[in-house]
Amino acid sequence: MVYLFMVAAIRLFGKKELSQLSVTDLVFILLISNAVQNAMLGPDTSLAGGVLAALCLFILNYLLKLVMYRSKKVKSLIEGEPVMLVYKGNLIEDNMAKEKITRDELEAVVREHGVSSIDNVALAILEIDGNISVLSKEIEHQSFHKPLRKELHLKHK
Repeated sequence: MVYLFMVAAIRLFGKKELSQLSVTDLVFILLISNAVQNAMLGPDTSLAGGVLAALCLFILNYLLKLVMYRSKKVKSLIEGEPVMLVYKGNLIEDNMAKEKITRDELEAVVREHGVSSIDNVALAILEIDGNISVLSKEIEHQSFHKPLRKELHLKHK
């Protein structure tokens, strides 16, 4: 019953709960697992108690996400801000030190994104979910808008 409730609640409260974990998502998952543990395995096997605790956490998580959606200040306070690590091939040493990211770690991420070296990175950002986004200088120099403008101009005539 707890399993079925959790599946239904996740579907009801949104699919975003299944995507990349933010700080609030991680805390939510830890609390949910603790809340339903007693209903499944503990000495108090009260199904109603476990489901009620989980339901309260789902509602609280939903309300917090709603507040964060409506207020950039609250979102920034809870989840933080993205941090630029590389700009036009230059490391931003202060940001790397603040985030405790070594050059070796960054080079590995850059290679995972198909870029041969940090010198070829236009922009690398540590996102709020902990992933590092990398844009290569090759992509920066490509102009995807020129053909689109030409097509739109031809269609407009």
